Amino acid sequence: MNLPAQPAIVAPPPTHGASLTFRLAPAADARSALVRLQQGFSPSWGVAGLGEPLLAALGKTVPGLHTFTALSGPGCAAPSTQQALCCLLGSRERSAVFDTVEKVKALLGTDFVLDDAQDTFCYAGGRDLTGYEDGTENPKGDDAPAAALAEGAPGMAGSSFVAVQRWVHDLARFNGHPLPTRNAMIGRDRDSNEELADAPASAHVKRSAQESFEPPAFMLRRSLPWSNGKTQGLEFIAYGRSLQAYEQVLRRMMGLEDGIVDALFDFSRPLTGGYYWCPPVMDGKLNLRLLGI
Repeated sequence: MNLPAQPAIVAPPPTHGASLTFRLAPAADARSALVRLQQGFSPSWGVAGLGEPLLAALGKTVPGLHTFTALSGPGCAAPSTQQALCCLLGSRERSAVFDTVEKVKALLGTDFVLDDAQDTFCYAGGRDLTGYEDGTENPKGDDAPAAALAEGAPGMAGSSFVAVQRWVHDLARFNGHPLPTRNAMIGRDRDSNEELADAPASAHVKRSAQESFEPPAFMLRRSLPWSNGKTQGLEFIAYGRSLQAYEQVLRRMMGLEDGIVDALFDFSRPLTGGYYWCPPVMDGKLNLRLLGI
């Protein structure tokens, strides 16, 4: 599959990252700000995603995009913190990420207001801060772009839909459990990464097994841990050719299918939630023809 996607979508997660969300300023000129973004945002910086509030300000829609819906299940909740724009930046060097963040803020000017920013990083070769490997079930090879990228007419082909959720972990609570209990909660052996044959129905691997959905809920995860010293967790980032796969998995995790809540909620909870459309690229720039730009 050779679609004109923003390259960071299918590239491995960066060593250092930053997750930014912006809201539109009062009386913002959304169109001129998007033109500046199109002309100045380099796909080498990371991924830019547009939220429904931004499209609404333009009087435009993208088929399949909608605002993140807050959900609640038995003893758990997932809030919506939907914003107008999301930028997921990354580099091998922390200093380069800092510089890119400043470039993006300058590029957007006063039409966008930075709502939230979180530094992220690769931990222990691709593990979550719990010590378990993250993204084991990611599609590989040609299956990765097939899961992450939309097809269709020019302007839509090569685009992607991204779900971004910040989870905060109670690591003291999690690590207070014996290792066999932790393995059962995740559904994998921490050291070998082998799936447990006798994992309980509440194990994370059971709740989120992509092949167990109809149709299969394939998505491409590019999550990264975060920590500010006092609190820490996972910036969950998942790309899909639509939002359906992520929504199916989240509903099951929250017990909205069968009342069984994912064991992750024993020690972790989402703080944020947003959906964004990541336009394709053309000639090294964001292709916004679907929005008339």
